[in-house]
This record gives sequence, structure tokens and C-alpha cells, in this order.
Amino acid sequence: MPEFEPKEELDARFSEPGAVARPWADVVEVLASSELFWLSTVRRDGRPHVTPLPAIWLDDALHICTGDQEQKAKNLATNPRCILTTGTNDMRSGLDVVVEGQAARVTDTAQLERLAALWKSKLDWDFTVEGDAFGDEDGRHGLVYAVLPSKVLAFSKGPYSQTRYRFG
Repeated sequence: MPEFEPKEELDARFSEPGAVARPWADVVEVLASSELFWLSTVRRDGRPHVTPLPAIWLDDALHICTGDQEQKAKNLATNPRCILTTGTNDMRSGLDVVVEGQAARVTDTAQLERLAALWKSKLDWDFTVEGDAFGDEDGRHGLVYAVLPSKVLAFSKGPYSQTRYRFG
């Protein structure tokens, strides 16, 4: 859990009558249990770039890994602002979550070791820590980023509601 609970606000304009704000704990459960997220970044020329990838929730941040030559790594190097989304593709049930924040490289060996263990336990991906990044048995080099939320939106589908969480 975070050191403090973010302030939650139900947006009645996009919520059914009688809907209530979803507790932060529900959002954390979705972030911790989801395997697949959609990462949205911006290219140098301003065009958007969206791609699916796994993410790990640890220490109040989502962590992602990308090859050092991939488009998303190039985008984050010039503009670290990004969005990660996850949820369900069901129309009438579930909770969809949108996380806005800035990606910051994770280079601390101890933190990378913790994250590699979580990638293994959650996704059965074998990463090793090689310097300030991940490596794998095929010789690929993966940069690891932490995205600390600055704003989170949760969309509940049954009853329909939209909750915004403010940090700081």
C-alpha cells in the first residue's frame, strides 16, 4: 500500500446514479494482478505510439521493461511522460485502470533483482541483472522503467462509474 492513500473523487458526470468511488485497494488489486498493459508514449515528431507489454506493480509504481532499441525506449528517452492502461474487454463488468505518470530508469541492482524475481514468479520470464538493466538467455538487453502514478482513473462497469485518484 502507498505511504498515504490518494484522494479519490467520483465523477458523477460519467457515473450512474447511486455509484460510489472505487476504493484505492480495488485499483491496487487490478494493478498487481494484471499481466498485460497498454503503454502509450509519444514519438519525437508528436505521433502517438501504443504497444502491449507486461508490467509489475511494486513500491507504488508500475515497472516495465523494453529493449534498448525498441520504439518505446526511444520515445521515453526524449519524453518520459506516458500512460499505462489495463482492465477487461467486458462491457458490463470489471474495472479498467488508466495510470498517468513519468517513466524513470531503474538502475539500482537490488531493485532490479527484486523486479527480476517478480517477472519470474508472475510471468515465468527469466531475466538476469546485467549492469544497470535486464538481460536474457538470448542476449537481449532490456531497460527497466518505473512509472510512478501522477493521476489514476478507474472505470467501473457495473454499476458504471469513473473515479479519479489524486496524488500529492
